[in-house]
Amino acid sequence: MSSTNAPTPGAAPTADPASTSTEGAAGAPPRGRILAWGLWDWGSASFNAVVTTFVFTVYLTSGSFGPTGVVDAQLGWALAAAGLVVALLAPVIGQRSDTSGRRKFWLAINTFVVVACTLGLFFVRPEPGFLLLGLVLLAVGNVFFEFGSVNYNAMLTQVSTPSTIGKVSGFGWGMGYVGGIVLLLIVYFGLIQPEVGLFGVTGADGLDVRVTMLVAAAWFAVFALPVLFAVPEFRAPGGQRRERVGFLASYARLGRDIARLWREQRNVLWFLLASAVFRDGLAGVFTFGGVLAGSVYGFSAGEVIMFAIAANLVAGVSTIAVGALDDRVGAKPVIVTALVGLVISASLIFVLHDAGKLVFWIAGLALCLFVGPAQSASRTFLGRLIPPGREGEIFGLYATTGRAVSFLAPTAFALFISIGGAPQFGILGIVLVLALGLALFIPVKSTPANR
Repeated sequence: MSSTNAPTPGAAPTADPASTSTEGAAGAPPRGRILAWGLWDWGSASFNAVVTTFVFTVYLTSGSFGPTGVVDAQLGWALAAAGLVVALLAPVIGQRSDTSGRRKFWLAINTFVVVACTLGLFFVRPEPGFLLLGLVLLAVGNVFFEFGSVNYNAMLTQVSTPSTIGKVSGFGWGMGYVGGIVLLLIVYFGLIQPEVGLFGVTGADGLDVRVTMLVAAAWFAVFALPVLFAVPEFRAPGGQRRERVGFLASYARLGRDIARLWREQRNVLWFLLASAVFRDGLAGVFTFGGVLAGSVYGFSAGEVIMFAIAANLVAGVSTIAVGALDDRVGAKPVIVTALVGLVISASLIFVLHDAGKLVFWIAGLALCLFVGPAQSASRTFLGRLIPPGREGEIFGLYATTGRAVSFLAPTAFALFISIGGAPQFGILGIVLVLALGLALFIPVKSTPANR
């Protein structure tokens, strides 16, 4: 590991093995613990794939809720507002989970708030009057999903060693994509595709999509449980334990921590900025991918889900495979290659948008080939830099820097639609964000582990 992983002044040089599971006396974490951790990603596919990408947002931006383009833009603004909330709160929440020793507890709370929001989407009927309810539940769900992700990402070092962190991170992301495939198959063939689906559900009054939200909520609730039982609660190493402070005082501490990073680990801050931009572009690819398939390429709801199944398969396989490569060649080459591929593929989707559905199938699946590896390698790049005992804090900053600019992709998407006058122009906004993130990331210095 690089010298950037040295403990902070006054901290103990090593961490409690039971808390961090780094290499040493404790050895590698049990495989069952890694599987339990990965199952949270598997379960979270219900929110990522079904709610925010391929089913509910496509339903919410259909003509039933308002004019095409107008509703798309409103979705973008709602998600931008959610991002602002996360930006203001995520680092303090991560910092307090480190000092309180209740990382797993807060993962449970945040997860089940997301489950409750997903359940609430059942009540969003296909009428303009229900648009606001749908947007509010989506925004609140996104906020608490990000809070949960801070705690979940911070657990990465509890279930991996420095030599396996890339593989374990890739396994988690891959589990998410595979979980998305399985769930999408269930809801497509069980509820959406048949004229009369399971339990007698039909498409009348949007019931097929609304019942899908109940299934998605149950899916996340069930598969979030293993990590809560199998992975021990985080305990801050005794020599590195920090005194708990009040909520507002946490912001003062955050300012001091950022100032120290600026003095001692400026490269970490530069990475946080660069990754914030390109991760927002990655989020935009999935958030608006299903919307674009429906509004630009004329995919039916069923065709969007079939594309989603193929997309998750491609993303899952590539992410798991590249996770092992990350441990061998480092994270930076993986991230750069993936971002270049994303910019090219997204540009093709815009340039060839009049060429028919086949173009979206080819270029869209190419996008998915690169999205997962970029997401996973970004997490491991940072994970290799974090001093033991500060995972929640730094991953909180990771979430916050991401959300501090999380208005970029939704705003660029909405702005380009407004300027161009058609939904396909939103693709250019996402391309711009990805290209900017790549330009900012290239100067970031690599550690020996990150290359």
